[in-house]
Amino acid sequence: MRSVRSLLFVPGHKADWIVKALHSDADGIIIDLEDSVPSATKADARTNARDAIAAYRGDKAIVVRANGLATEHFALDVQATAIAGLDAYLLPMLEERDDVVGFDAVIAAGELANGIPRASIGVIASFETARAIVNAEAILAGPRVVGLMAAAAKDADIARSVGFAWTSEGAETLYLRSRLLLAGKAAGLDVIVLGLWQDVKDLAGLRAFAEANAGLGYRGQVLIHPSHAPVVNEVYGLSAADIDHYRRLIAAYRAGVAAGQGAVSFDGEHIDLAHAENARARLQAAGVPLTDS
Repeated sequence: MRSVRSLLFVPGHKADWIVKALHSDADGIIIDLEDSVPSATKADARTNARDAIAAYRGDKAIVVRANGLATEHFALDVQATAIAGLDAYLLPMLEERDDVVGFDAVIAAGELANGIPRASIGVIASFETARAIVNAEAILAGPRVVGLMAAAAKDADIARSVGFAWTSEGAETLYLRSRLLLAGKAAGLDVIVLGLWQDVKDLAGLRAFAEANAGLGYRGQVLIHPSHAPVVNEVYGLSAADIDHYRRLIAAYRAGVAAGQGAVSFDGEHIDLAHAENARARLQAAGVPLTDS
């Protein structure tokens, strides 16, 4: 699954909302079959998710948040939605690597039943408990893992599990976010996203939250409203000035190497191979070619 700047949650029992989400500015969507869907409409949500995945022909990433492995719903969720076009499942309430192994077995059965190759569908590990965070490295070494979602939301499962009092500045979750970021990077994951900013109308707060986490190293964020996508895409993406800076830096380094120099001065700063490789990585992660040609 490719890197994404924004993943928009949408409740699966709202078929028209799924369609709108697929036409939003978000890089991808998460069709929720879990918390936001009442028990009486779980079957409708599965059908809506399957229909949307099967019909979609665009380039957005499509993720499904299934119900927990221990519930009566998970196997039905997978049977309905493990079809071509689904990029990944967002796995809820993980505790240890064995949970991922259990999810993998059921997903494999779903792939087989729906006639798609095994391991076609990845999983994104959702870290919502203290135990999951402690076991982060083991969980991320589990089968199918292509990404992680670090939970840092106000008054949600992670707050209850850890016991912190949430603030918009985030000092109370800095260690948790940092640990998961490093674990994800060490595991070589492309999808490392944070969830989430809950105040729908506070776009200034959203921007500050996104800027803080982009500065920490996150490359994307989970959203609860389409209006958040443009802000988040801008913050986690590269501006025209960023692209120009990185391209010129790479060109300056190449010119220095051609002249027999291992380090050169660029815009008043000392740069060498490490800086050029970082610039290349930032451009590649954003899907931007190294040059205009």
